[in-house]
Amino acid sequence: MRTPPLPTLFSREVKSIHCVGVAGMGVGPLAIYLAQLGFTISGEDDAMIETMRVHLERAGVVLTVAGGVPANCDLVVCSSAISPAHPASVAAVSRKLPIVRRGELLAEVVRDKKLVAICGSHGKTTTTAMLITALRRANFPAGYVLGGLFNDDAVSPARAGSNDWIVAEIDESDGTIDRFSPTLTVTVNLDWDHPDYYRQQADLEATFAELFERTQQAVLVSDACALSARVASQQRGTAPVHTFGRTGDYRGQSESETDEKQTLALNHLFPKSHAAVRALGEFNAANATAALAAAHLMGAPLSPAMLADYPGVRRRQSVLHSADGLTVIEDYAHHPSEIRALLTSLRRRLTKTGRLIAVFQPHRYSRTAQFKSEFAAALALADRVHLLDVYAAGEALISGGTTADLYADLRKNAPSLPAVYYPGEAAALLNRLAREVTAGDLIAFVGAGDIDQRAREWVALMIEKQKAAAGWDELVATLRSKVSPATKVKREESLAEKTTMRVGGAARIYIEPASADDLRQILLEARSRSVAIHILGRGSNLLIPDSGVEGVVISFNHANWQLFEPRPDGRVWVAAGLRLKNLCGLATKAGLVGFEFLEGIPGNVGGALRMNAGAMGGWMFDVVEEVRLMTYTGEERVMKKSEMHVDYRHCAELHDAIALGALLKPAAQSAADDIARQIDTYRDKRQKSQPREPSAGCIFKNPPGTSAGKLIDESGLKGERVGDAEVSPVHANFIVNRGHATSADVIELVRRVRARVEQAKGVKLEPEVLLYGQEWKDVL
Repeated sequence: MRTPPLPTLFSREVKSIHCVGVAGMGVGPLAIYLAQLGFTISGEDDAMIETMRVHLERAGVVLTVAGGVPANCDLVVCSSAISPAHPASVAAVSRKLPIVRRGELLAEVVRDKKLVAICGSHGKTTTTAMLITALRRANFPAGYVLGGLFNDDAVSPARAGSNDWIVAEIDESDGTIDRFSPTLTVTVNLDWDHPDYYRQQADLEATFAELFERTQQAVLVSDACALSARVASQQRGTAPVHTFGRTGDYRGQSESETDEKQTLALNHLFPKSHAAVRALGEFNAANATAALAAAHLMGAPLSPAMLADYPGVRRRQSVLHSADGLTVIEDYAHHPSEIRALLTSLRRRLTKTGRLIAVFQPHRYSRTAQFKSEFAAALALADRVHLLDVYAAGEALISGGTTADLYADLRKNAPSLPAVYYPGEAAALLNRLAREVTAGDLIAFVGAGDIDQRAREWVALMIEKQKAAAGWDELVATLRSKVSPATKVKREESLAEKTTMRVGGAARIYIEPASADDLRQILLEARSRSVAIHILGRGSNLLIPDSGVEGVVISFNHANWQLFEPRPDGRVWVAAGLRLKNLCGLATKAGLVGFEFLEGIPGNVGGALRMNAGAMGGWMFDVVEEVRLMTYTGEERVMKKSEMHVDYRHCAELHDAIALGALLKPAAQSAADDIARQIDTYRDKRQKSQPREPSAGCIFKNPPGTSAGKLIDESGLKGERVGDAEVSPVHANFIVNRGHATSADVIELVRRVRARVEQAKGVKLEPEVLLYGQEWKDVL
């Protein structure tokens, strides 16, 4: 059997084609189709997907490195996301090779075929895949080019076919739709989208009106889409227009549903009365009706089982996990209308106690800027929302088009909706999501970027966390058996409200020991398992990561650690958990001078000792005589101040041990009223110079010879903001929480401040607050 001659392309003979962006859902299937026609095909992609690699290699496509345009190449085809600076583009230009876009080449290669163009705003890929499935079931040998991958890896996303028909998904986003003159046009629906290309809705309407006018045999439009109906009524083509849907010329509606299938009742122009569809929801019912209508107009024989084994398409309500009461799906929806339809459909699947949680990655800055209010309204259909940074898809940043802008709109228009956004911190966000889900929840990862990879990573994370959770649960049970009933031992205790900044995640284990003996048991058990121990004071001068703390967090919050015991010789014993404000108040009542500077420090004795806390010219170790501590091996010691190594914001011995309390020596004795007046003076000075909003205190250490606040102020950073984290307009060395800040907001703002100060002043600021459970060097 003779191989049919290759078609000429763009009025020239072409044998070898190089495809750039070949792992994409547009270029990849086209490369496979071209290879099956007999062209010599090579391709490259910076982000190869393994499943696509298998399909490409199976079709004989040769994969190359970036810029690896073969010597015998006649033509280069690129996805619209490929920039002129890409190595392959540069190589092609230097060799004077023609470069075309995916849509241009597809239109050229099918120009002599009977083209069924599947187009529109939402559901193109699913409708195309359903039509392909129906034709395969009917043994109707049409060729096809899908804009995605089937869930069944045995089914290729493209096939050359052996009759005159070709089914192809046509993309309007880059204007190449103008190159097509279909035999049959199926417009699933229309919504204004791609504002980077279609500046106004009228531009989109004109494009589709012209496509309808170029259509030769028939146009199919949705009976539920008013915009499609208006365009169809205004176009001047000769092809008849048919509607599909619940009230259309091709009438189909869902009659019943099971766990994975629905039955459509068909009538009017359909020759069959029923069809089984292996897909759920009204949106899929409409897609199936369109596919069956197109198959009928192509002349394929219809049967009730044509879509009974529809395998589905990757990234279209793909179920990634369904076990232990938790369901995770991933979907390509990236327009407000798609998200609204998706979430409405998914809500019907929830159990009575389950929640619908949406994880959304906006696609393109231009789309986010144009539709952020609509996105916010659609996402409000979920019970909780987690937002990832915009997937740019090659676009430059556009003002008003970031996830931060969408988050602000969501907070404004749906203030009661729990929404989480960590700028630049996808891993922390997904960690938080893993901690928040419960049995019965349905988690939907939504977007057209790389969120499918994030979703699969998250499912793997969940499986690992479930294994780890069993270990934490077992440790909790062991600890409870070794300490007294008065000691509180809790799992996944939120730490945000235990800090002055009011941000951060949970501790895997949180403990409030009632005694030194209980503390010793905790330390020894944790040490035997190599579990990290973290001490939490009053929560000042630290930042809790959004992902929480991997380890045991110990707080001296029990009443036994709040002791203030004056000695006959004038000295006073204070326990580690005593708040500095209370210490100052009790010392005032006792007429003890020298502790007044502590009144405004939001911490406790243990934290003040570890950090040598100071204010108003005074330092904690100015009043310390000796410290009782416990090493992490459980040994108790008493150390004189003279034996300890203390300097600015630091006590070396307490980095390897835990302060249990201290013996303090007042400077003198005085009347309580006199001491109170001095405290009032300090308080007044502090309130005038420090912000009142939640903060962690001074965020940066003062460099030698100057102050961090002065440098930040002179760099013009007062009022600088990331999310709800802001450089205080009152004191530039404070970052405050304006209401809904996250730890990621604060970290990003710290990065920004450090960079600007270094650029403006040549000084690299170092954080003074602790990044609790982590190291600043790992995030800066």
